[in-house]
Amino acid sequence: MVLDGRPASLRPDPRPRPAPTGLPPHDIAAEEAVIAALLLDDDAYPRVLPIVQPEDFFREQNGWVYEACLALAERNEPITIPTVAHELDRNSRLDASGGEQYLAEIAGKYFTAVGVEAHARIVARDALYRRLIQAAGQIAQMAYEGGPDVHRVLSHAETTLLNLRTAEAAGDFRRLRDLLDEFLEAPAEEEDGELSGAVRTGFMDLDEQLSGGYKRGDLVILAARPGIGKTSLLLNFGRNAAIGQHGTVAVYSLEMSGEQLAMRMLSSESDVEMARLRLGRHTEAEEQQVMRAHGRLATASIYIDDSAVLTVPEIRAKARRLQAEHGLDLVLIDYLQLLHGGRADTRANEVSQITRALKEMARELNVPVVAAAQLSRAVESRTPHIPMLSDLRESGSIEQDADVVMFIYREDQYVKPEDWQAQHPGEPGGAHPTGLAQIIVAKHRNGPTGTITTRWVARTAKFEDLLLRPEPGGGALGRGGFDGF
Repeated sequence: MVLDGRPASLRPDPRPRPAPTGLPPHDIAAEEAVIAALLLDDDAYPRVLPIVQPEDFFREQNGWVYEACLALAERNEPITIPTVAHELDRNSRLDASGGEQYLAEIAGKYFTAVGVEAHARIVARDALYRRLIQAAGQIAQMAYEGGPDVHRVLSHAETTLLNLRTAEAAGDFRRLRDLLDEFLEAPAEEEDGELSGAVRTGFMDLDEQLSGGYKRGDLVILAARPGIGKTSLLLNFGRNAAIGQHGTVAVYSLEMSGEQLAMRMLSSESDVEMARLRLGRHTEAEEQQVMRAHGRLATASIYIDDSAVLTVPEIRAKARRLQAEHGLDLVLIDYLQLLHGGRADTRANEVSQITRALKEMARELNVPVVAAAQLSRAVESRTPHIPMLSDLRESGSIEQDADVVMFIYREDQYVKPEDWQAQHPGEPGGAHPTGLAQIIVAKHRNGPTGTITTRWVARTAKFEDLLLRPEPGGGALGRGGFDGF
């Protein structure tokens, strides 16, 4: 019979095939060697604990025995055949585990605990292979079921595999000397601006305040009231990392479309007002600026996801795919309160889950994650209106999980020129802080806090360095710190 142009004998069999041996990967001898080591050597417990867990054992009885050993060790009781047998009996598992005879048989097979770490790694490795087989089966089942939402299936599949990798990557103690050696051997940032270590913000004073820029694995919160410029500053960060340091940037925009973000970046890069760009009312000279800006932005490795509804697992799965295909140096999220979390009884608990997951993602992908956040209205009800950590919505979890918390404060949004003059009679009239923006580093886990002042250019929605500074070799840097911007 011929179907779809192919003989039935040539069509692939859609049914999943069993493993060649009929059983998933396992090594009973290695499992017994681990248990024997625990029974024979008091020093075996701390050596195997970081490597293997009770659920890693293929033979369920061996998992029960290992779990009994762990329970005894946690209570500082000796691990011997009688104590393990008593613990098993207390949990009604002694007979099902084979009794004291089975424990004595295992202990009699192996007379030394030498190599217990290697045996434990075999057990853990085979357990990971079994989980991988199970995950593959789940993914295959989802693919067979199909459905209209292929992106959901892909996201779930990527998350499933990513969870396996996360569990496998759990580490143990590392000697300080090894960490110091890695630090000394790590390449420093190249003079031409290539990105290799910390991701610089592109603002000279802010980079200095942050001890060189954003550290990989950090969660950074950028908070402000609506209309102050959170999105614009995020885009400035992304532009500076992609063009100034040749990095790869992922932007997740839950509030604005990708087209709107692209227009904002073109306006900022070309220094042409966005309304004039949209209406096509720019001059020939401005047209040249736009074309040059387009050329610079077109070569930048900036990837924008403007999905209106996103969860952290979806962000993580997409970021993992981008990292595998193009590399990844910086993740920007606009903004935190629009993310959807898991099931939680309160919004505060949901935000707590989100911030913890973002921090885990930053460490897992080894990139800085910068998330914008809204401030509560409390900042409007006091004078001066300078933000503080308590103004963060659901501030407990956000403040706790973030490595850096920054606020944007623009005094000219709250004080009119005539009011400012009345408050500062000794200052000249032109000293009103029009177009000045303060970036307040309110929390810095690994460095000092402080405030730096930047220039806010409203016509192109852009932040710039306040002062030009000469480069060591001549010339000047300003307007963001890279390539004259």
